[in-house]
Amino acid sequence: MNSLRPLDLVVIAIYFVAVAAIGLKFARRQTTTEAYFVARRSIPAWAMGLSVFATIISSITFIAYPGAAFKGDWNQLVPGFMAVGVLLVLGTILIAFFRHAVGMSAYEYFEKRFGYGARAYSALAFSAGHFSKMGFVLFTVTTAVCGMTGWDKYNVIIGVGLLTILYTLVGGLEAVIWTEVLQGLVKIAGVIVVLGVLISIMPGGAGAAFQLAAEKNKFSLGSLNFDLTANGNFWVMLLYGAFFYLQKYAADQTLVQRYLVAKSDRDALKGVALGAFLCVPAWTAFMLVGTLLWAYYQLSGEVFPAQLLDAKGQVIADRVFPFFLTTKIPAGLAGIFMAALFSAAMSTMSSDLNCLSAVGVEDYYRKLRPDSTDRQRLFVGKIIIAVSGLLAISVGAFIASKGDGALKLYYAATAIVAGGLAGMFLLAFFSRRANRQGLWIGIISALAFTAWATLTGGKYQMLNLGWNYTWPDVMIGVIAHVIVLVVGYGASWFFPADTNVKSEWTFWGWLEKRKTLKPENPISSAVAEVNP
Repeated sequence: MNSLRPLDLVVIAIYFVAVAAIGLKFARRQTTTEAYFVARRSIPAWAMGLSVFATIISSITFIAYPGAAFKGDWNQLVPGFMAVGVLLVLGTILIAFFRHAVGMSAYEYFEKRFGYGARAYSALAFSAGHFSKMGFVLFTVTTAVCGMTGWDKYNVIIGVGLLTILYTLVGGLEAVIWTEVLQGLVKIAGVIVVLGVLISIMPGGAGAAFQLAAEKNKFSLGSLNFDLTANGNFWVMLLYGAFFYLQKYAADQTLVQRYLVAKSDRDALKGVALGAFLCVPAWTAFMLVGTLLWAYYQLSGEVFPAQLLDAKGQVIADRVFPFFLTTKIPAGLAGIFMAALFSAAMSTMSSDLNCLSAVGVEDYYRKLRPDSTDRQRLFVGKIIIAVSGLLAISVGAFIASKGDGALKLYYAATAIVAGGLAGMFLLAFFSRRANRQGLWIGIISALAFTAWATLTGGKYQMLNLGWNYTWPDVMIGVIAHVIVLVVGYGASWFFPADTNVKSEWTFWGWLEKRKTLKPENPISSAVAEVNP
């Protein structure tokens, strides 16, 4: 398929025009950093929830989940359960705590507990991970788009990247959130379209597909034997998901910034809960797409063309979904899915751009220039968005040109730099005895372990030292979090206790303080300590 049909192009054009219009609509309102980074703390819960949903469901989800289910089972779905699990256990505590403990950056809290060095490190770890992710998201969207259209992959990366930079730059977080509302709805429509087409053309109907998939154990969530050294083990993926979403809720600016835009603590909790509860059925739907794709080609007996096969004649799972979209989706409906695919990349990138800007301004520029005016900080924030966006486009193009070699560097770099933030939060929040010296020993230990494990083990092994990491890749992050927590706590006892730690900055002290706060007070006096 060398080009989309006219009706598909019309649908895509309408989507792009709507996104640009939303960004321009909010441009005049972006006169302060309060508006630009936290949307005047005035976003309704339902819109915030759709924003959280749209941010998490990226173009990687659109390609990776169907590919994983086509090739294997539903084991990759297991971590997603913890998006709800962690929220149910800690959500009421974490969301209210951050709304009263920080002003605009999640990493203000780490400065209160461990000094500015901890704040700078955590902000850098977040920035490194999310900056590289933007480039990878841009690259991923080309897998399906170019497979369906024949468009040049570099033109797609540049076009999507520039439009995203435009509406994020001019419209601030308000534009990001309201475009994500549209994008979230488009994503839901996109996956419904694909499932509807698959079921309608399935040989023997949906019943035959489900029966065949069940016989071949395609719905399995992995082995239930408790073995943390085994790939595809249910408990490995559940543990990975628990730490991954703990880090999301407690140390990730993209989510913490969403807490701050809500009108009240209650609205913030409702919004995050809506986003999490939307994500799980969406992930399930994408896994179902992959399983039904597998069943369709099994039942229909259709032969895959050569471009879907590797050198050994095996089907390349990630290419099947784009091929199906190219050959089976009717005119107009293909445009809806294409718009959903574009929205998946753009929502993730726009959210990351605004968050990177907020971190750059609040965690670095404001410290370097404490006497800067709000107008100067706003100007710097816009520069950060423009520069970060252009660099992300460059990273996406680089990955597109280098393929697996670049992916090795991507996984290695992000795993090493971004490790341990969940452990860092647990240490800060649940231990009053933990101090900055112990924290840094924990961080250095975790970085050393992560570097060794990432470089010597896993799918993208780069070194063979004879004594290599052999556990599942996803356990690297889990172990790094545990190292920061355990080593950091143990090392803290070798140094004097920090007498400047306020009780309210730790779990039990916060529970006591919360009793004295008005339920709907959006921000406490604690914020003024960092942002006077």
